[in-house]
Amino acid sequence: MNPIRIAKNWMNYRRTLAELAGLSNHALSDIGITRYDIRNIASRSFR
Repeated sequence: MNPIRIAKNWMNYRRTLAELAGLSNHALSDIGITRYDIRNIASRSFR
């Protein structure tokens, strides 16, 4: 895999992680996820 693509994917992972972690528990509940799910969901952007 291309190093630039890896770096972009990593930045997307970190951005997704930060945005979801910044949401309140109520907002997360509204979209159907828990704090436990955040890393799993963010990791999808790193693949």
